Amino acid sequence: MANLVIMESPSKAKTVKKYLGEGFDVMASTGHVIDLPKSKLGVDVDNDFAPQYVNMKDKSEIIKELKKRAKSSDMIYLATDPDREGEAIAWHLSHLLNIDGNEPVRVTFNEITKSGIQTGMANPRKIDTDVVDAQQARRILDRIVGYKLSPFLWKKVRRGLSAGRVQSVAVRLIVDRENEINSFQAQEYWSIDAKLIAASSKKAFAAKLSEVDGEKTELSDKAQADKILKRLEGAEYIVTNLKKSQRKKQPAPPFTTSTLQQEASRKLSFQARRTMKAAQELYEGVEVPGMGAVGLITYMRTDSLRISDEAKAAAAALIKELYGEEYVPEKPRTFRQKNNAQDAHEAIRPTTVSLTPDKVKSALTNDQYKLYKLIWERFMASQMQNAVMDTVSVDITAAGCLFKASGYSVKFDGFTKLYEESKDGDVEQGGALPAITKGEKLKAKEVSGNQHFTQPPARYNEASLIKELEENGIGRPSTYAPTISTILDRHYVERESGNQLKPTSLGEVITELLKEHFDNIVDVKFTAKMEGELDNIEKGTVNWVQILKNFYGRFAKSLEKAEVEMEGKRVKIPDEPTDIICEKCGKNMLIKIGPYGKFLGCSGFPECDFTKKIVTETQGSCPNCGKKMLAKKSKKGKPFYGCEDYQGCNYMTWDLPIAEQCPQCGKTLFKKTGKLGKIYCGKEGCSYERPLDNTKDK
Repeated sequence: MANLVIMESPSKAKTVKKYLGEGFDVMASTGHVIDLPKSKLGVDVDNDFAPQYVNMKDKSEIIKELKKRAKSSDMIYLATDPDREGEAIAWHLSHLLNIDGNEPVRVTFNEITKSGIQTGMANPRKIDTDVVDAQQARRILDRIVGYKLSPFLWKKVRRGLSAGRVQSVAVRLIVDRENEINSFQAQEYWSIDAKLIAASSKKAFAAKLSEVDGEKTELSDKAQADKILKRLEGAEYIVTNLKKSQRKKQPAPPFTTSTLQQEASRKLSFQARRTMKAAQELYEGVEVPGMGAVGLITYMRTDSLRISDEAKAAAAALIKELYGEEYVPEKPRTFRQKNNAQDAHEAIRPTTVSLTPDKVKSALTNDQYKLYKLIWERFMASQMQNAVMDTVSVDITAAGCLFKASGYSVKFDGFTKLYEESKDGDVEQGGALPAITKGEKLKAKEVSGNQHFTQPPARYNEASLIKELEENGIGRPSTYAPTISTILDRHYVERESGNQLKPTSLGEVITELLKEHFDNIVDVKFTAKMEGELDNIEKGTVNWVQILKNFYGRFAKSLEKAEVEMEGKRVKIPDEPTDIICEKCGKNMLIKIGPYGKFLGCSGFPECDFTKKIVTETQGSCPNCGKKMLAKKSKKGKPFYGCEDYQGCNYMTWDLPIAEQCPQCGKTLFKKTGKLGKIYCGKEGCSYERPLDNTKDK
């Protein structure tokens, strides 16, 4: 007889088994084993929204094995993930295996290390039914929206469409931003910029016109700029004010789920799904030489900024060892939490700070290494001393015109020795100014008028969309990556110019339809309020059934009204014209959006039903026949590359063709990523290959 510990992930179960040793049997449920049925709503809306849970068909073998092992165990511990979903899985398992959830059977691990597991096992508790109720309310809310609203879209737009409580708001944000961009009217404005030279230096520094005759300058056209430039001809430039000061720059806090996804997008060009996959692997455990399987980071789904005292002390000791005592702050840092933050877990940090990125690099894949390095550096920097900047601001007067210049120099680099946070469109300008004294006359090397135009707001990228969702209280840390994946997979949004998110015509049509008939479903404030209500359910301050009743009453009325108003109507998805000629009838082809994405269809439909795939050419050519290589996707959406002559030449690969040619045979080279990443020749029989250089082979 043994103690049975049930977890979600097989790889995490393997790591935990190693630490628990004899007397413990560890098994993975591989996620949920019970859920709402796929074939029907599965919620009794007339009887307090009672869910009709069923055993998941694809988990039948796992359920059978769980019951078998539970029967022969003295004690069962439910060690599923430490979040809402994990608590719900534990609750489902307790019912499935006839475990009393009011007994101390629930254990959680914030980190998969020996101490983290020992702490979790030493502090079992009962299942938190408030957390379970919050998950259940979210699941039922999402099921109601999906199963009631999607059929409406099938009837009024096209079959196969879906709506979602969070995904529809995310699409609306992207659509609204695109509308702002399209309606934006650029405004002309001018600046007067001077390049000035001080006596102490031959190098010119920049100053910008700020005021004319004591009034703030706003120049709207060239004539106004030329008038001031004429006034400045032959003028003396005199330093009338000089202010020197020091500015302290604090490090960014350690990562939460949201900030990790944002920073990995900016610094590593990782999509949110890719970030969370690597983070999950680092949390669950990797094989480190000499140590075995070990979890390298704390739990990666969190919005807390809390750090344990032990972790702070370990960081301080390592900072002193690596950089010197002057880099350790007098007091350990604490960071202010957001009002709606859940404090069940720490911020994302390395479990063992002494395991530097270089020490574990050989054990990690490229993605794991890059993300671990980012997490390690961000955490260590968050516990380091402030950077100190010597700043100077200068007022310069010429012919009644006031110019301003500013600069800084680094007095003490502090945390910036290791890491600095990236920010969208926020680049700190200026460097050190030359030595300047008050009353000094400066030489004008160049004074010019420069034309500018106001710019439209930028499209969202993954980082800025996640930031917008978080700041508006839409979704939770665990939902950002799957939400973005869903709206891309459904073809409501597409990537453009690398990482920009642009709505498709399908996304625009659905958003406008939902705004007209279901305003609360795509309303940012309403959705944020619902997230707040889910948090209140978790805190035990409101009843989950009442929250669902309040929501469903309004939703059902909106649905009934929309059905009446849209009776006999359908909304057409606009097609995009092209210059491509139909091979069958000679008419122009149109870009259409189907269930599997964009395709070319004849404008003569239904008389002509000719369709054609939209192909994306890659760099390089087929190493077999020399024809073009095309980017394609598998049925599961995984990208692969194949020869355009898919009938005559069946060459395909998962690895990316690059522009570089093989130095041995002249054929196209391919890039293989992952732990064994390399650049290699695709021609059969050619042995050329070299290790992947992450600084060059992008």
